[in-house]
Amino acid sequence: MAFSFAALNPLQGHDLLSSADLNGYQTLELLRLAAALKRGEQRIDLGGKVLGLIFQKASTRTRVSFSVAMARLGGQTLDLNPAVTQVGRGEPIADTARVLSRYVDVLAIRTFAQSELEEYAHWASIPVINALTDLEHPCQALADYLTLQEAFCGSGSSSRAAADGLAGLTLAYVGDGNNVAHSLLLCGALLGVNVRIGCPPGFEPSAQVLDHARQLAGSRSSIEVSHDPVAAVRGAHGLYTDVWASMGQEQEQRQREQAFAGFCLDENLLAEADPRAIVLHCLPAHRGEEISAGVIEGSASRVFDQAENRLHVQQALLAALLGGVAG
Repeated sequence: MAFSFAALNPLQGHDLLSSADLNGYQTLELLRLAAALKRGEQRIDLGGKVLGLIFQKASTRTRVSFSVAMARLGGQTLDLNPAVTQVGRGEPIADTARVLSRYVDVLAIRTFAQSELEEYAHWASIPVINALTDLEHPCQALADYLTLQEAFCGSGSSSRAAADGLAGLTLAYVGDGNNVAHSLLLCGALLGVNVRIGCPPGFEPSAQVLDHARQLAGSRSSIEVSHDPVAAVRGAHGLYTDVWASMGQEQEQRQREQAFAGFCLDENLLAEADPRAIVLHCLPAHRGEEISAGVIEGSASRVFDQAENRLHVQQALLAALLGGVAG
């Protein structure tokens, strides 16, 4: 079966630094392409193209899924580990970005400051992908909404109507208003999904991100923040959580455990959601802290489908940025 993804052509050569770098239609088309790739109904050949990975933070799913995605597209991946390259010895980003632009075709960067990612994008003449910063995790959000789409819109359909079915669903995120929450807010707003954040006082998402998400959502969907986890999850179609202390915040673990008391995604919270609700977690998970063992291993869990979907959405994204869907 052949599909037309011409709406993705304008993404060729562009960066993905934020979920908001896409519009709603492009986001839907990326999900549609990812679903077609996952089912084996679409083949894209990027033979000869090379992906460079610059990861300042530890990674399992992001590193492996990007590498496998590029291999499935016929390309290659170079792991530009800062520990064994000049990146880790203080070479200016401006120099590194311009040199790598002459060797590889796309960069996926996983680092701390969003400003560092933006500096790479400024100096590079090739697409730069946000593989996680302290501000956002846009590739994760794409995988999350693909998983929600499969659960509620039908995994067997490649139609735009199936993807559009995301509009009006409610995703409740319970936990720290971190980078994952930010991308869920922005991507959900583009897709017409109602996004609720349930967090303790002082752990809300960025006010700037919230404002941006509300602007993107307009009147199509709602963006809400609550300090009551039960109110946040009530009637929701997707329940999502993440670790309470992200990378770089480990020294705050004990303080955060106290602050997040009552925000564990457990059987009691799940009972407040829609009866068909699915459970999501971007992993790694701390069972007994932000999520109970029974919920993550239970029948509502789609956590490992969600992890697999990182591969498919990143394959779609690489294809779009490198011109694999042109025509």
